[in-house]
Amino acid sequence: MAQLRFLSKIEQVADYLREELASGKWHYEIPGREDLAFEFGVNAKTVESALRLLERDGLLIAQGAGRRRRIATEARARSALEITFMVYEQSGPVQISYNDFSHQLTRAGHSSTIAEKSLMDLGMDLRRVAQYVQGIKTDAWVVTGGPREVLEWFSRQAVPVFAVFGRCSQLPISSVRIDKKAAMQSAVERLVKLGHRRIVLLARTDRRKAGPGLHERMFLAQLEAHGIPTGRYNLPDWENDVESYHRCLASLFGKTPPTALFIDEPPMFYAAQLLLSRRGLCVPRDVSIVCHDPNQASHPAPIWDNRF
Repeated sequence: MAQLRFLSKIEQVADYLREELASGKWHYEIPGREDLAFEFGVNAKTVESALRLLERDGLLIAQGAGRRRRIATEARARSALEITFMVYEQSGPVQISYNDFSHQLTRAGHSSTIAEKSLMDLGMDLRRVAQYVQGIKTDAWVVTGGPREVLEWFSRQAVPVFAVFGRCSQLPISSVRIDKKAAMQSAVERLVKLGHRRIVLLARTDRRKAGPGLHERMFLAQLEAHGIPTGRYNLPDWENDVESYHRCLASLFGKTPPTALFIDEPPMFYAAQLLLSRRGLCVPRDVSIVCHDPNQASHPAPIWDNRF
C-alpha cells in the first residue's frame, strides 16, 4: 500500500502562503514574519522557515535583514487554474494518486477536484462522457486510463487535457504512461524458457476495442517472435463486469487450459486466484500468473470482490 505523507507545520504554512500569493492577496511585498506568525498562530521561526522555502522556489526575493521579502514577478503574474480529474473508476489506488497530484497542484497555486462520475460510471460511452464533461466548467482536464475514442474527443475540445495512461498513442494530447515493453519481453522470454506455450493476456474491453492497444500488440508480437501462433485465444474477449470475467476464465480452463496468464490489474489478479483455487488449481504449480500493475491498495477494488 502506498504510504501517505503528512506535511510538517512549516510545509503547511508554506502551502497556505503559496495559495495566497497565487490569489493575489499581496501585490509587491509579503508581510513580515512576526505579522504572519500572529495571523497563523504559530511561532516566528516556523514562518521564517516557510518563507525560506518560498525563496527557494523563486516566489519571494529577500531584501536584507529587517526588510520584507519582495514578491517575484512570476508569483504576481500567475493565475490560479481549476483542474478537474476524470478517473477510470472510483477506487483506492486512484484516490492515492489523486492526493499526490492535488498536493503538487496546490503547491503550484492551483486547485483540483475529482469529477463525481468516473469513466466506468459512464460506461466508457463517448456520448455519455461528452454530455457529462460539457456540463462541467473547468480550466483543464486530467483523464486517467481513458479509452482511445474518449481521449480523441477530448483532444478536439477547447479546454486543455492531460492523459495519464490510457490509449493516447499518436494523439495530439499531452500524456504520461508507463513503457512496459522491456518488462513484457522479459516475462514472455522467461515463461517460454520454462516451457509455457499456452499464454493468455486478460485485458479490459477498452484495451481491445477497435483493435488491441499498444501493450497488447507488444504481447502478441513477443509470442510470435518465439514461434507461438496467436489468435483470440491469447487475447480473449470479455466485458468489464464480474460475470463476463468469470465466464472468460471458465471457458479458458474448460478445454485447453492456459499454463500462464498475464493480467492487467491487481483486482483481476486476485479474482483469478480465487476462481482457480475453487477449481483446485494452484498458482504457480498448475498455472503461472503475471500481473502488470503494482498493488497500491490494501484490498481489491469493490467491482471485483463484492460478488463472488
